[in-house]
Amino acid sequence: MRSIWNGAISFGLVSIPIKLVNATESHSISFRQIHLADGGRIRYRKVCELDGEEVPGAEIGKGYEEADGSVIPITDEDLAQLPLATAKTIEIMSFVPAEEIDPLQMDAAYYLAANGATAAKPYTLLREALKRSRKVAIAKYALRGRERLGMLRVVDDVIAMHGLLWPDEIRVPEGVAPDVEVTVRDAELDLADALMATLGEVEMTSLHDDYRDAVEAMIAAKAGGAFEPAEAPGKPAGGQVIDLMAALEKSVRAAKASRGEAGGGADGGVDAAQDSAAGGGAEVTPMRRGGAGRKASTAPKSVGGKKSTAASAKKTAAAAKTASAASKKKATTAKSGAAGRSGAAAKSGATKSTSAASAKKAAAGAKKAATPRKRSSA
Repeated sequence: MRSIWNGAISFGLVSIPIKLVNATESHSISFRQIHLADGGRIRYRKVCELDGEEVPGAEIGKGYEEADGSVIPITDEDLAQLPLATAKTIEIMSFVPAEEIDPLQMDAAYYLAANGATAAKPYTLLREALKRSRKVAIAKYALRGRERLGMLRVVDDVIAMHGLLWPDEIRVPEGVAPDVEVTVRDAELDLADALMATLGEVEMTSLHDDYRDAVEAMIAAKAGGAFEPAEAPGKPAGGQVIDLMAALEKSVRAAKASRGEAGGGADGGVDAAQDSAAGGGAEVTPMRRGGAGRKASTAPKSVGGKKSTAASAKKTAAAAKTASAASKKKATTAKSGAAGRSGAAAKSGATKSTSAASAKKAAAGAKKAATPRKRSSA
C-alpha cells in the first residue's frame, strides 16, 4: 500500500520511524456531469473573476478572506515557518481506556507501518505495551496543513491510528431530543428486548452495500442494451398512527421468520396481535417467558387488558384442585369395585363348598341303601 505521509512516533524519548497508510477506501460509484443533449462532459474550469482568464494550477495559491471581503494571501513558506512540533511527528501525550473516547470524535483511520529495519524493535515495543495495558494512546499529528488529534490502538499485529475531532468540533445536541414527555411501559421494553434478542449479533464481514450492487447491475444492463426499468416503489402512507406494541410484536415475528425460527416471538414466543375492527388498533396478548436467556419461572405480564397474573394463578389452582378431587373419587370407586368383586368371589366359593358336601352325603346314603341286609337264623 502506498504511504501518504512519512514521519515518526514520539513515545517519550523513543522515536519510531513510520509511514502513514490509508486504512479505509471508498467504493462509492461516482458519476460525471454530462450535457443531456449530446452526452458531452461538463467540466469545471478555474477562472479568475477579475480578468475572466482560466488559471493553471501552478498559479493558484491560498488566501484568507476577512469579514469585509478582503483577502490576505498565505503562502506555503508562511505555513512552514510556524512552530509546529508535530509537522513530522506523531506525539503521544497520554494513554487512556478506550471507552473514554466518544465515538462521535472518530474520523479517518490509518495504519502505521514501521519504516525500516531499525523501527521494528521500538514499533513492536509500543504495540505490545498497548496490548498489555488494554489502553489507547492519545497523540497529536499534523497532516495536510493542519494539526490534528489521533488515537493509536492495536489491530491484529499493526498499530492503527484514528483521526479524532477536537472536542470543540463536537456540537452539543440541543433541541434534538423529543421535547414532549413520554412514558415507556415495561411491556414495551420487554418486546423491544425480545426483538433485540431475536435479531442477535451479525458478522460484520457479511454486510455489504446492496444499493451499490444494484447500481452496478443497472450500469451493466444499460451498457448491454438490455436494461428494463423496475416499477417504482409506492410512497409510504403519511400520518399513520402506529400501535407500538403490535409493531414490536410483528417485528419480532418477522425477525424470527427471516432466521428460519419457529414461533411468534423471542424468549418463549409472542402472541399475534389481533386487529381491532372498530379503530384499526391492536389487542396485545401477554408475552410468555421461558426461552433462551430468560428464566422459565418468570411470570407473564399483563398487556393490553388481558387477565392478570393473579387471576391466571387462581384459575390454575382451581383446575388443579378439581383434577385432584376427580382422581380421589376414581380411586374410591376402584377400591369399592375391588371389594365387591372380592366378596362375591368368597360367597361363590362358600356356596360351591356347601353344594359339594351335600352331594357327597347323598351319594353315601344311596350306597348304604343299595347294600342287602343279612337275614337272621330262626
